Amino acid sequence: MVFSSLFFIFLFLPLNLIFYFTVKNRKFKNIILIVFSLIFYAWGEPIWIGLLLLSSFIDYLNGLFIDHYYGKPIAKLGLYSTLFFNLGILITFKYSDFIVQNVNSITSLNFKEPGFLMPIGISFYSFQTISYTIDVFKGEVKAQKSFFNFLLFVSLYHQLVAGPIVRYSHIAQEINERIFCWNDFNNGVSRFCIGLFKKVCIANIAGEICSHYLTNDLSNISVLGGWFGIITYSIQIYFDFSGYSDMAIGLGWMFGFHYHENFKYPYISKSITDFWRRWHISLGTFFKDYVYIPLGGNKKYIFRNILIVWALTGLWHGASWNFIIWGIYFGILLLIEKLILNSLLSKLPIVIRHIYALFFIVIGWAIFYFTDINQLFYFIKLLFNLTNQNLYNLEVENLFFENVYWLGIAIILCVPIYSWFYKFINSSKFLVHFIPLITILLNIILLTCSIIMLVGSSYNPFIYFRF
Repeated sequence: MVFSSLFFIFLFLPLNLIFYFTVKNRKFKNIILIVFSLIFYAWGEPIWIGLLLLSSFIDYLNGLFIDHYYGKPIAKLGLYSTLFFNLGILITFKYSDFIVQNVNSITSLNFKEPGFLMPIGISFYSFQTISYTIDVFKGEVKAQKSFFNFLLFVSLYHQLVAGPIVRYSHIAQEINERIFCWNDFNNGVSRFCIGLFKKVCIANIAGEICSHYLTNDLSNISVLGGWFGIITYSIQIYFDFSGYSDMAIGLGWMFGFHYHENFKYPYISKSITDFWRRWHISLGTFFKDYVYIPLGGNKKYIFRNILIVWALTGLWHGASWNFIIWGIYFGILLLIEKLILNSLLSKLPIVIRHIYALFFIVIGWAIFYFTDINQLFYFIKLLFNLTNQNLYNLEVENLFFENVYWLGIAIILCVPIYSWFYKFINSSKFLVHFIPLITILLNIILLTCSIIMLVGSSYNPFIYFRF
């Protein structure tokens, strides 16, 4: 099930809210959330419920084991058990085909690929439970004594299948003590409407445009067609993923959970370093806290540490060499900035710094998009006019002007226009009294536009489900 579906908006979510707010007891509220979360997860592939429950139970027991033997060498067994199990299921279901393919390629053998289907959300909930066990081992959080409370942490459908990656410490208190607040609920509704609009009205349209250029025969498109295609893919992946994160955060607020921000307008970045402080923040902080710093961080072997972290970041996104190349590409750029460019960039005009960052970000999305390495290299050559294709054709011009207003809205929404808008209203002694009415009208407009798009189109993909 996805948030951007008519079934979720008009049936699943209203039913969940009705059942949740009908009961007063906090334990019953948690049970209702668990039941609805398991239904949500099982909607498309019920077989994977068993793996989710098994993973939760093993990590719950490991947390209790570590907490019981805290500070003793034997506590490491619980940590190793969690790492072995979670990394094991990730390797089995996500990377086994990739490993076999590469072994066959290197050795000229012919092992059969296992062909496992990948459980939705496995990359997210595995990292979530790994972070919990490590934090218990380090003494940063106490182990959760109730299995149902722990299962709620793992299975909450707001963030189960596509993040953000929630740390146990972020919501530990709210699992046991949540205070309903109308302001939070209203803000949650607004945040959900914003995310839905970003997903349905921006990302979906961008996806249709970019697929016209990037999924067809690359030899038939012009250089500007290639640039237009990859720029619209850059728009799609941002609004798709950040829109989902907005909806997840909004849903959390409705039910009393406060998840951390996952995106902070990454396309206004002035450097690659700045970009990765704004993009998929929960994943970046996971690798920083649980891989980069334990390897030595900035204190020793910095080159090795950065390249390992970014190779793993790429691999996390998918079992394909282009994702590893994508990760190393950004790791190298970050190293270059750290060693050379940061001092130079700080002296350049902000506009130049924005252009610099966006150029390398867009090239990075080209690497990310093409899982076929031959296609990737051909497309990169096309972007820099190193093929024999036309620089321009009328099709690109027509498609651009057909979507120019949509493109303008997408660009505007890449900056914090919503925050600026409300700051302006708050600064007006007259308009400030109409904030509730303005918010309701905005929500109605965003929701209506989204519903119209969902009713009128069957194109509703979600990029990050495959990760």
